[in-house]
Amino acid sequence: MGNPKAFLTIDRKEAGYRPVLDRISDFGEVEQTLNTGDRILQASRCMDCGIPFCHWSCPLGNIMPEWQDLIYKGKWDEALDSLQSTNNFPEFTGRVCPAPCEKSCVLALSDSPVTIRENEAAVAEHAFAEGYIKPKLPKKRTGKKIAVVGSGPAGLACADQLNKKGHSVVVFEKHDAIGGLLRYGIPDFKLNKSVIDRRLNILSAEGIVFKTKSEIGKNIAIKDVIKEFDAICLTVGSGEPRDLKVEGRELKGIHFALEFLHQQNALVSQKEVPGPELISAKGKKVLVIGGGDTGSDCVGTSIRQGATSVIQIELLPQPPENKNPDTPWPMYPNVLKTSSSHKEGCERRWSLNTKQILGKKDAVTGVVVEEVEWSKDENGAWKMTPTGKTETIKADLVLLALGFIHPVHEGLLDELGLSYDNRGNVEVNALMQTSKSKIFAAGDTITGASLVVRAIDSGRKVAEKIDSFLKQ
Repeated sequence: MGNPKAFLTIDRKEAGYRPVLDRISDFGEVEQTLNTGDRILQASRCMDCGIPFCHWSCPLGNIMPEWQDLIYKGKWDEALDSLQSTNNFPEFTGRVCPAPCEKSCVLALSDSPVTIRENEAAVAEHAFAEGYIKPKLPKKRTGKKIAVVGSGPAGLACADQLNKKGHSVVVFEKHDAIGGLLRYGIPDFKLNKSVIDRRLNILSAEGIVFKTKSEIGKNIAIKDVIKEFDAICLTVGSGEPRDLKVEGRELKGIHFALEFLHQQNALVSQKEVPGPELISAKGKKVLVIGGGDTGSDCVGTSIRQGATSVIQIELLPQPPENKNPDTPWPMYPNVLKTSSSHKEGCERRWSLNTKQILGKKDAVTGVVVEEVEWSKDENGAWKMTPTGKTETIKADLVLLALGFIHPVHEGLLDELGLSYDNRGNVEVNALMQTSKSKIFAAGDTITGASLVVRAIDSGRKVAEKIDSFLKQ
């Protein structure tokens, strides 16, 4: 390492966020950037550990110590090569990954890990600015054709890897633009969609064909795809949302989180949303049910739309703020996570179970919740006990951010006659093949909803399996 003692003399410095009053007036990215000098100093803090737990905890196996050192030495092009040897899209993960690598950094033991995620984004941005990232066409084509169904991070990673091997790849997307949840599930204030388009321009120039508004099983016959392509990879995501089965669920003003976020992302992209279908938080009391990242995204979006108040509730108990003995280092810690959206004006509450939704003239007016207590049984499993203490939270708009249960079965998956596992995900074998030998699957389609970084890893792995299959 260029400066093996930098972690002793240089403090962790984060780029931070734009001022609250500034950022809530638009959908621009909230995170700021450090100047190059500061970024180099932050990279120098890497200790080059004998056992790099950051590498161990990264689903992609990014070689953190190597490219931190290359940043410190100003070798940005080499840092990019190291990073892209394991990660197809560092500009995505550098923005939206929860950074399990940082949680496992040895310096996390003193609450000052290396700013790995920000450093990763900096490498990607420097590379694009300097022209290091440019189309690299395969030297020869194999003559094999692969259809990738779904254009989220798993699908894009799979397509990229297979194209690099010389296969011809066509990516089918049912929506009007490529990107999957990267485009329509993550708000622009976290991931500006020009970042996606910039990468898509590279992938297109390298020979990948993208077809939008192409839903296999609807406007494209399944049998035609099976006949035309040598292999098919399903990366359709985990799109079946978990619903709330309580009295009053049918009232107007209750929507799934993704429907709400999808519409806003479309509006930011200057696409029309028909008036009767528009979901708006303007002038409304918003209740977000679900305490995860999607719920947080709903909070930030509601605030930007002009909600009068935003409350986010969670069934589970509030996690500890700093350390949690149940998830010690180097495990990913189950601790209180406060997002940029939470800091913009949101009341957060825990241990509340939704019992009933109230309404007047077919529209929601409030939600009855009951306080619950959590304890552990003799086997260490969490147990929920109702307290009988109820209250009504007033709300004009209720957003359900309860996660997803499995991929949508109806349509393509059922018509293909694929097997599902006991959780309803598409079942695959060790070769990532479905019950139909030339049809593979990856990402959230086989695991359930997970992280972007895990989806990219799954897409890379299935590409290796498909490549081996085509060489038989």
